[in-house]
Amino acid sequence: MRRVFLANNTNELWDMLRQYPEAAIYAGGTDLLVRMRKGICDPSALICLERMDCLKGVREEGDQIFIGACTSHTALLADPIVQRSFPVLAAAISRLGSPHIRNMGTIGGNIVTASPAGDTLPPLYILGAAVEIMSMDKTRRLSLADFIRGPGHTDLKPGEILAGVWIKKDQPYNIFSLEKVGQRKALAISIASLAALLRVSGEGIIEEARLAWGSVGPTVTVSKEAESFLAGKRPEPGALGEAARIAMDAVSPIDDVRASKSYRRLVSGNLVLRLGASVDGNSPQPAWLPPAD
Repeated sequence: MRRVFLANNTNELWDMLRQYPEAAIYAGGTDLLVRMRKGICDPSALICLERMDCLKGVREEGDQIFIGACTSHTALLADPIVQRSFPVLAAAISRLGSPHIRNMGTIGGNIVTASPAGDTLPPLYILGAAVEIMSMDKTRRLSLADFIRGPGHTDLKPGEILAGVWIKKDQPYNIFSLEKVGQRKALAISIASLAALLRVSGEGIIEEARLAWGSVGPTVTVSKEAESFLAGKRPEPGALGEAARIAMDAVSPIDDVRASKSYRRLVSGNLVLRLGASVDGNSPQPAWLPPAD
């Protein structure tokens, strides 16, 4: 019989891990429990963190904001700090799963699952998020980009847990865009997604761009070349079209049951073209890129 433990604080958690070092740790369980039912994993014990209030909530500390790993997606959507400071993250969470999934699932779970299709990951990448990792003896920080090593793989070591996420409070951007393409409008794993932050001058010039794609590579895909190309240009079809082609070269999608790699590559570029509409709500719909060869 599998043992299940519920930790109320870190002292209880470390005691449990000493006794059961191979235990699987979870909070909402929206990914782990599905994997267990499918026989993908079979941990000898489970340790649930849902009662650990020290790992929940959003707080401001100096010029940064800390989000506890066990904070549910629903709680984040209702949090005024998240809505005000990180609307691109709130937009991604609003399209994650269903209300039931958002009620149970946590931001920490979405991160440590390390799925290329994780909805919160592209926004967290462009926000420059860092993770806080806790063990019995120490706490360390690591950029999210360095923490996620590949599909399902992170830098989390035995005896460590993800405590939360740190994000700089004052982001130098005034335009955000969040696009998610799936086989349906809700309850869909993304075929391709794009999170974007832009700093646009009063004259309509893109001064800085941050772009991150989901579901089109083994981890979140970024393109410094596309970002650099857009700097100093207006978000017009010519510039966006060239940035889209640069992006299509940067992504490395695969074929799976949801979409072909050629379709994913094409969508990745077309999502860049939609940035014009994000900058100017009155802009016409952009012309789509031609189908990939």
